[in-house]
Amino acid sequence: MDYVKPAEVRQTMIDTGKAKAELTTSQLLIRSGLAGAILACATTLAMTASAQTGIPMVGALLFPVGFVIIVLLGLELVTGSFALIPLAVLERKTTVKAMLKNYGWVIIGHLIGCGLYALAYVFVATKAGSDLSNPLIATIVGASEAKTTAYQALGAGGMLLVFVKAILCNWMVTLGAVMAMTSKSTGGKIAAMWLPILIFFGQGFEHTVVNMFVIPAGMLLGANVSGMEWLVWNGIPVLLGNFVGGALLTGLLLYWGQKSGGTGSPAAEPEQSPSAGSLTHAASAAPGTPISAAAAVRPALPAAAGTFVYAEPLRAASLEDRR
Repeated sequence: MDYVKPAEVRQTMIDTGKAKAELTTSQLLIRSGLAGAILACATTLAMTASAQTGIPMVGALLFPVGFVIIVLLGLELVTGSFALIPLAVLERKTTVKAMLKNYGWVIIGHLIGCGLYALAYVFVATKAGSDLSNPLIATIVGASEAKTTAYQALGAGGMLLVFVKAILCNWMVTLGAVMAMTSKSTGGKIAAMWLPILIFFGQGFEHTVVNMFVIPAGMLLGANVSGMEWLVWNGIPVLLGNFVGGALLTGLLLYWGQKSGGTGSPAAEPEQSPSAGSLTHAASAAPGTPISAAAAVRPALPAAAGTFVYAEPLRAASLEDRR
């Protein structure tokens, strides 16, 4: 079957976290740089669709295409790693040091990828700086200020607000990463991961990598936002909120929820004995072989139940009668 059971997904999460922690610095930078640029490109696609239709949900329907490309190509997104690498640490398959190394280099790669795409997009959107009439310019500037100074105006409440929105965001984003593991086919993976990503983007939650494009691009286009305001009112709280949402709400809860019998390993499928039908056929194939009285007086059961009820009595009777 195409569907992968939750217990198997749990083990895949652990193995994937271990593999991510073992990547080299160059691999992390290249994969995360590409991921940042691709996600930024998907963001401008979503903004374009929203502006053209006047319906923001259309943009939300299209945005997951960037996430799909990242996952299918095996690129690195720090928000997904927030849910997976801690599980490998818990299973002692990697170390906290390796986990932090991964996060650090991946974040640097995201900043490079998002920054380069921001420069390229601003160049294109303004026609090499000669035209500021593109309606998306105002959209990006407004989004940049809404993600920073708007929270600042709310004070402590704004800090809590952006933190909670970041938690909710990466709860959905990491569910998307895990949902991709529930299918063995490319089509199944795409459909499974599309839904949670749509949920996060459609509700305007805070994603640290998306913001690594939106806020710098807005600043380049004239948004009234400083680097410190970006760091304090979005960069740090969103990064921390994304970690909490990914590590706790997805990673740890699925890890504990699918843990079997306190052993920490996925539940094993019960080993089935031969079916009742096959045993009956085997008995009838040997004329003269008696069936024990105990087995004969048992009421007939469906084949699934009979698999376990009749197998042992028939075997015992056969051995006894041969003595």
